[in-house]
Amino acid sequence: MTEQRQPRRPEDFVQAYAEQPPWDIGRPQPVIAALAEAGGLRGRVLDVGCGTGEHALLAAGLGLDVTGVDTAAPAIERARAKAAERGLKVRFEVANALELEGFGPFETIVDSALFHVFEDDDRIRYVASLASVLEPGGRLHLLCFSDRQPGVWGPRRVSEAELRAAFGAGWRIESIDAVELELTRGQAQAWLAAIIRD
Repeated sequence: MTEQRQPRRPEDFVQAYAEQPPWDIGRPQPVIAALAEAGGLRGRVLDVGCGTGEHALLAAGLGLDVTGVDTAAPAIERARAKAAERGLKVRFEVANALELEGFGPFETIVDSALFHVFEDDDRIRYVASLASVLEPGGRLHLLCFSDRQPGVWGPRRVSEAELRAAFGAGWRIESIDAVELELTRGQAQAWLAAIIRD
């Protein structure tokens, strides 16, 4: 028998930041840092589901124009404080990732551990929301929990087939690589996808 997961609500994420959530490792995910080092972040950048802002701050440190959005106000407050401490300019806003219209356009979007929290109907809304702010030819870098991860703890697992199905018409999947997602305690199996908006 498998564990029944309840859909994640915005208030769940606010509550998670009352302590240190397992995904907030206090630095960029190594695979995102490597991506940035290889020149994978370009133009105007959106860090969607930015949490306390490590990926947005990484991009800002490269001199890019960056916006970070998250539904959890405590996370955004911490992100703004980090930006001030580091002397980096980033626009951090409390916003729903399912309603991004009006924030764009962006050339690059980073989703680090957000896609996997959505149920099927919200996945459809999320992909449409991303399309509303990513310019044609722009690239989405998506890091999510993989179905290769054993056990039932943590978020819903995502298969490569589900990623391909979610980003069908209007998108072109450039690559999907098996990687690890760093957590405060250990790692989890993940996918890193590069997806281009047609």
